Amino acid sequence: MTTAPHDPQHGRALAGLLAANLFWGLSFPLIKALGFTVHGVLPDAGTTFITAMSVAPRFLLATGVVLLLARRSVAAMNAAEARQGVALGLTAGAGMFFQNDGLQFTSASVSAFLTQFYAILIPVVVALRVRRAPPPVVWLCGVLVLVGAAILARFDPRTLTLGRGEIETLVSSIFFMGQILVLADRRHAANRVMPVTAAMFATEAVIFTALAFGTAPHAADVLRPWTVPVWLGFTALLTVFCTLGSFLLMNRWQPLISATEAGLIYCTEPVFTAIMALFLPAWFSAWAGFSYPNESLEWRLLVGGGLITAANVLIQLRPPPIPEGGARPPDAL
Repeated sequence: MTTAPHDPQHGRALAGLLAANLFWGLSFPLIKALGFTVHGVLPDAGTTFITAMSVAPRFLLATGVVLLLARRSVAAMNAAEARQGVALGLTAGAGMFFQNDGLQFTSASVSAFLTQFYAILIPVVVALRVRRAPPPVVWLCGVLVLVGAAILARFDPRTLTLGRGEIETLVSSIFFMGQILVLADRRHAANRVMPVTAAMFATEAVIFTALAFGTAPHAADVLRPWTVPVWLGFTALLTVFCTLGSFLLMNRWQPLISATEAGLIYCTEPVFTAIMALFLPAWFSAWAGFSYPNESLEWRLLVGGGLITAANVLIQLRPPPIPEGGARPPDAL
């Protein structure tokens, strides 16, 4: 069962997931800066290699940190924890791959908008599973977050065509939905956070390391960025905050709320991204020596962010009555 809206654990879960979204919001300007850095070191590298080198190192390092800090817990990993961790790694990894590849064939605004479709897909899947239609408030909140995401992303429906980029982005949204539903599955309620996270990180590290070697201009180029201090700095920030911080928070707290609530909360990520894009690019540019201008404060941030925030407040005032997930014991680490 999910926690009740007035349960203290429920409030901690919401705060934990908002913190995870804050860290994911940080990841977008960081990955953009990391891409500039890799391109400066290897100007002939393709975009797929740059993507792989933005993802593989952070999961390799994060896996090492989890193994170091929780080696006893990870060593005692059981089959159920391993299965859940691999499932999370496969769904999250596939989502990242299709999202990044699709971005090469469509605009950033269309990609940002279509990715948020899991906010609508999740209540549909849950409704089919329990054979009960979601209450009207769920549909209302889903529409609010989609409109808010469209405003934040400067989405123009007149430019939308269903080509490779759009199809891949929709596929990525399905995989991200799968990741959320795997965490919400009550069959995994007894699993511990650290072993599950270790298996998840290791799975993604293997996938993207293989992708990096497979798309590198030369095999030795995979090691070149590791000699660049700026790249190491950006990668360290991504590892600590946007990988260890965000996914440990997600894996720990999401099972305590419904999948529908989680899908809506995760839509706050572009709000944090838009806020950080107002000042972080200039800081990164001054540090690394490339041109990455700040974005400006516009009405879109206030209106789009306000709609997404309103949806999340509304779902807390009128939470869905259907138990969709399984609560993990507070001390299950």
